Order: sequence, then structure tokens, then C-alpha cells
Amino acid sequence: MKPTYSLDDLLHLMNRLRDRQYGCPWDIKQTYASLVAHTLEEAYEVADAIERGDLDHLQGELGDLLFQVVYYSQLAREEGRFEFAGVVDSITRKLIRRHPHVFPTGDLYAPLDIPRLSEEQVKQRWEEIKAQERAEKSQVPEQLSLLDDVPTALPALARAAKLQKRAGQVGFDWPDALPVVDKVREELDEVLEAMSENDPAAVADEIGDLLFSVVNLARHLQVDPETALRGASTKFERRFRFIEQALRDTHRPMEDCTLEELDALWGEAKRQEKNLPSCG
Repeated sequence: MKPTYSLDDLLHLMNRLRDRQYGCPWDIKQTYASLVAHTLEEAYEVADAIERGDLDHLQGELGDLLFQVVYYSQLAREEGRFEFAGVVDSITRKLIRRHPHVFPTGDLYAPLDIPRLSEEQVKQRWEEIKAQERAEKSQVPEQLSLLDDVPTALPALARAAKLQKRAGQVGFDWPDALPVVDKVREELDEVLEAMSENDPAAVADEIGDLLFSVVNLARHLQVDPETALRGASTKFERRFRFIEQALRDTHRPMEDCTLEELDALWGEAKRQEKNLPSCG
């Protein structure tokens, strides 16, 4: 019977991989910076498994992501900064502090016999506590910005949404979605103007403003822009593969087709997705 390994076993494995004499050469040369790309990739693979409903492989993907945390902790332990146990302690303390409606006494194991708050009350309390934590982190409070702890390494759409949400907490926001729609149209007009002037730098700048406004619209409509764009990309890929297969079935290279023919196949892919009969 195969053994069931524990977290302690994983930490021991990590230590062995980094052993300067007997470990793995690839693992020994890794640094915080070199691991970042792998960490992002593993996080996206977790998201991908969930979005595809591939829960059979979710356990493995979560293991890959956990290993990244173990890896950073090992590097820090070697430098005498902190250990994995400190990571666990830190997040546990933070979550107890940020959930006073669940742990009012700060006791992790206190009986659950307290009044429940509404979801809105919980969100408000959460933001108040995070704001207090940001203020405590700042050594010069008058220079503190609400945007200080929005990570620059976030995917661009996610970071835009987070910046907008943070600014909205102090009233710097549109009251509803309709003015944002007008803003999107305004930004699109500015893209067209930059195009007419044949100014590549201005086009790039205006495209950025347009994307930022679209993210704002998604946020007001309670749509996660990152998830929405991944969904659109998946849909595009599915329909494009349909076109490729249809052309393979008729032994036609895509390069020999007109744009009108390809668009007709695209329409057929959309109809099949909606289970609608083909018009021809």
C-alpha cells in the first residue's frame, strides 16, 4: 500500500531538493525572482481546471501551487528570514483579525454562538480592517495612498479593476454603469481620432484608456474582467478550431478561403453552439 505523504514530508522533500551537495541542480539555482513565472503559471492552471470543470485534476494543480509556497519558504529559511510555519501563522492571524464577526474574541477555537452579519456588513468590516492595516504599515501616514498595496504584478485587467474599486471606496467612481458606457464610447472616439492622425504612440495610449474604461464597465456590471476575457478567448479558440476542422473535412487550406467564407463558417460554429438549425 502506498504511503500517504504529509505536509512535513513535502517540507523534507523541498529541503532535500535544495541540498547543496546531494540536491537537484535545477532546484539549487532557483531564486525568488526565477520562481515568479512558475508561480503565476501554476495559479492559472488551478483557475483553468476550475473553469473547465476538470475537478479530477484540481487536487494535483493545487499541489503544484502549494509547492510554490513551500519553495519560497525554503529560500527564506535558508536566509534566516522565516519558515513555512511562519507563513501559516501569519495568514491564520490575519484571517482571525479580518473576521471579527466569526472570531470576536480572537480565539480560533471559540464556540460559534455569535450573531451573524449580512454579506454587506462583512464586506464593509473587511475593507475597514484592511484600511487600518494599510495605515499601520505606513511609517509616514500623510504620504499613504489607498493604492499603495495594489500589486503591480497583477494581470493588467485585474489590476485595473482593483485600482478602480479602491478609488471607489472614497467616492471617486461613477454612480452606475450608464455613464461608464458613455465613457467607453468617448474613449473609442479618441482611438479613432488617434488613428486618423497616424500617431502610433497616441493610438497605444488611447487603446489603454479604452481598455481601462471597459474594465470599469465590467466592474459596474459585477463582471470579473479577467474571467470574462478568458471566457471570450476560450470561445474564440473553440470556434476557430471548428473552422479548421471544417476545412480539413473538405481538404481546403485556410489560406485559399476568402474572409467571407471564413466568416460563414464562424457563423456556423455559433449556430451549432446554440443548437440552432443551419440556414444552409
